[in-house]
Amino acid sequence: MRNSLFQSDEVAYDESAKRFRLNSRGVALVLVLWILAFLSVLVGEFCFATRTEINITTNFKEETLSYYYAKAGVNLATYRILNNGPFPRDIEGDETPPNEEANEWCLGEKIPPVAFREGRIEIEIGNESGKININQADAGLLMMMLSPFDLDDQDKNIIVDSILDWRDRDDLYRINGAEDDYYQSLDAPYGAKNGDFDSIDELLLVRGVTPAIFFGGLREMLTIYPRGNADDLKVKTSGDRGRINVNAAPPQVLRALPMMDDDLVLSIVEHRAEEPFRSVNEMSPIVGGEVYGAISRYLSIDSGPYYIIRATGMVSGSPARRGIEVILEIDKTRNPPYRRVEWLDNLEFWLESQEESVDFSG
Repeated sequence: MRNSLFQSDEVAYDESAKRFRLNSRGVALVLVLWILAFLSVLVGEFCFATRTEINITTNFKEETLSYYYAKAGVNLATYRILNNGPFPRDIEGDETPPNEEANEWCLGEKIPPVAFREGRIEIEIGNESGKININQADAGLLMMMLSPFDLDDQDKNIIVDSILDWRDRDDLYRINGAEDDYYQSLDAPYGAKNGDFDSIDELLLVRGVTPAIFFGGLREMLTIYPRGNADDLKVKTSGDRGRINVNAAPPQVLRALPMMDDDLVLSIVEHRAEEPFRSVNEMSPIVGGEVYGAISRYLSIDSGPYYIIRATGMVSGSPARRGIEVILEIDKTRNPPYRRVEWLDNLEFWLESQEESVDFSG
């Protein structure tokens, strides 16, 4: 009887041990699966972090290359301005024969992209003589400047009078203008300048000038060069005040002239792209006698010493783009014969505005 009980206990013990071993194996299997899952997540996270860091590094490299390509474009444009030479289509090495595969540049027109190392450079050269000098323009010229914008007469009068009040030396305000009392009443108060504009961006502080107007075309129409008001500058006659270089004028400025429309602007732009105007009289057959009579007194063909360079660097196969805007003062009697009076990096706002700008090509 005892043997029978002992044998049954042994059997029960063996079965219990067998079940325990089976259960232990199941637990071990589950633990192994959990560990594998954890390691998979860990490896996946590591791969994702590594890929992200690689992308960040690549983007940083491409952004940096784009910026220095743009700087190379500024230097190339400076050299061409000083030497009045053509722009090569490829500046990598000396493989391009002289005077071949090159294009002459003209003011206000984009030079075809220049191949450079791993990317390309887009360059545009202008002259500030094609813009309206905000420190010299009288009320009539300022009013004409606002003609392309969808503003009523009251809004235009407010902007014009406020610009004149901003730059004059007194505290007396014009009918629609603004002086300290207006600007001090704003949520973030400040005073009127009572002096010349030191930057075009300063216009955003003037009563009536909104970001929509400023970045919607007004910025491209104005300059502060040459510095100083009209009384301080050497001008030939009073009639020279406010004249615009037709060969350098942006389309926005041409559109603001009396009786001008998009088709006439396009005709002028196309003509000067082929051959710059050598006299204002050459415009008469292009725009017609009536329009010519209305706009001729605002125009000249004289370039000033201030050039604006916009260079955009790009890397092939990358969306990275970096822009630089530089204003140069050219004086060949100096050493060096140029001076950079403005340097603006990271022109994302300008690149975007160019994509959204008015198209006069029809």
